[in-house]
Amino acid sequence: MIAKGVNFLKEVKMEIQKINWPGREQTIRYTTVVLGISLTVALFLGGLDFLFTLLLEKFVI
Repeated sequence: MIAKGVNFLKEVKMEIQKINWPGREQTIRYTTVVLGISLTVALFLGGLDFLFTLLLEKFVI
């Protein structure tokens, strides 16, 4: 049982060494893209919410 666990951990270590980690610049670029898209979607949805609130207040109340 212990031998299987040790073997598993060795295989995990080998697989982790195969990972191609992104560099600093690439990480910053991807983070900027994600934040930009998130901000754009948030503004779009906030604008729709504001518009629908105005329409509902105008026609319902």
